[in-house]
Amino acid sequence: MVWNDVVAQFGPSTIGGLAFGSIYALIALGYTMVYGVLRLINFAHSEIFMIGTFAALFVLNLVDLSAPLSGLALVGMLLLLIVVAMAVSGGAAVLLEQVAYRPLRRHGASRLAALISAIGASIFLQELFALIVIPDVFHRPQQGGRLPVPGPRLVNRDVLFSIGNANVRTDQLIVIVAALIMMVLLNQLVNRSRIGRGIRATAQDPEAAVLMGVSIDGIVRLTFLLGGAMAGVAGVLYLMEFEVTNYFVGFALGIKAFTSAVLGGIGNLRGALLGGILLGLIENWGAIFFGSQWKDVIAFIVLVVVLLFRPTGILGESLQKARA
Repeated sequence: MVWNDVVAQFGPSTIGGLAFGSIYALIALGYTMVYGVLRLINFAHSEIFMIGTFAALFVLNLVDLSAPLSGLALVGMLLLLIVVAMAVSGGAAVLLEQVAYRPLRRHGASRLAALISAIGASIFLQELFALIVIPDVFHRPQQGGRLPVPGPRLVNRDVLFSIGNANVRTDQLIVIVAALIMMVLLNQLVNRSRIGRGIRATAQDPEAAVLMGVSIDGIVRLTFLLGGAMAGVAGVLYLMEFEVTNYFVGFALGIKAFTSAVLGGIGNLRGALLGGILLGLIENWGAIFFGSQWKDVIAFIVLVVVLLFRPTGILGESLQKARA
């Protein structure tokens, strides 16, 4: 590849990587919060994100959006979609915890049993949407609901400003700003509120937290609710950016979000943000040299490398010291 081509693609790839990485980071927050409290990799969290995309699409179909929005109408619609998707995804995550994980915890099951339950729940939710929800609710019976389901264009992709040779579009700016706002709000909630103190206490020492009057079941339920809500926001932003979803949409994105959590330091909220942004950038920069068809491969290579040489992640070491 000619060096001039690399330079020409670097700016646009960086902006695209920030947008992709913001979505990864929002999904990664659910992985990292659940792992921080339960030491459980919730592989069904990717389907919670998928549910968020369909919740947003359902609202858009109800309002029958005929043209892209702008100004206050766009802000109002985004807020409506985010609230609905957060409620639906958060509720689905709480239900998932009660059905798939809580009975195992009460019977003292091993983490392997919980992991198998997570994989089973993931497959169940995928097939539930493919066989029932998509054909019946979205009226797309083709191939049992396994075809992509398109959504309307929510916002025009106008160029707002340029940084060097990189044009920043409206949709990209909304994705990046909205994701950062939600992550800052969650970080403030966990670090500065009474609820957050309960979450951190449970993550560091569950037995001591119980002695201090913390309800472990309540904290676990709240953790799943918050993680699911962040996945719902990611679902809205994904649907706005790509304008299509399907029953399998969470699989690859879920693995990439898990990679983001591991890269940043799983169990660390700021690590999820850092890992998501870095992974989005690494993917897009790598695509300059190897082609866009290698983006998924690049993400998985990053996961393997991190697990081999830095299994605690970039910010994982300080977290482990905090728990020592």
